[in-house]
Amino acid sequence: MRVTLLGTGTSFGVPQIGCRCPTCTSADPRDRRTRTAAFIETRGTRFLIDTPPELRLQLVAAGIDHVDAVLFTHAHADHVHGIDDLRALSVRQGAVLPAYGSRPTMAELVAKFPYIFDPSIVVPLGTSKPELTAHVLQPGVSASIAGVPVLPLALPHGDHEVFGYRIGAMAYLTDVKVIPTTVIEELADLEVLVLNALLSRPHPLHLSVPEAIAVAQRIGARQTFFTHLTHENTHAALAATLPAGIAPAYDGLVIDLPGP
Repeated sequence: MRVTLLGTGTSFGVPQIGCRCPTCTSADPRDRRTRTAAFIETRGTRFLIDTPPELRLQLVAAGIDHVDAVLFTHAHADHVHGIDDLRALSVRQGAVLPAYGSRPTMAELVAKFPYIFDPSIVVPLGTSKPELTAHVLQPGVSASIAGVPVLPLALPHGDHEVFGYRIGAMAYLTDVKVIPTTVIEELADLEVLVLNALLSRPHPLHLSVPEAIAVAQRIGARQTFFTHLTHENTHAALAATLPAGIAPAYDGLVIDLPGP
């Protein structure tokens, strides 16, 4: 299995517009953080998690030209507003892309982007549109997607519910504030955990860095990478404060795991 973290930044992105802080002006490429997304290759299947505003740039940078399924965590703008960039993939592949998420997430996406999900909306001859079909996943119920077991995990994000995903020995959890005990139990024996860690201080919708450290240590993955990072710390400064086995992620990070 190979995991590529396409984007690792918070909703503002880094550099943040108009900011001249040490992170936003850093020459370290790891401090340039586009909005959060991931790409997973396993058993010959390619999954994209979320479609952030910089999706086209992320896919081009990673050399990705084929996706078998899209998994959505939730429908907030920083996670979905690059969805039109999937047009290049559905046109290139000559196929409708299956998209998966919770019932509220998929209903919101269908309502926001009817031209993408409604096959009765036909564009003029000589033009194109992204074509997706919406599929609802049940939290805590493993689903076979293109022959790969995918376990969606329901997590609180303020008044919203987001989905995290476990695929094999890897789990991807972003935009979460609390990890329920029932979900902790589903995360046993992980090789890699990708987890959001927003700020050093508490935040009402996201795990803080200290909270994320505590959660990561409780889950006990062999390696944890923090994502959805702000401009509060440079990559190097944050890395220097984290315990062994926990590291900040960065855009373009490739993680190879044992197994198919």
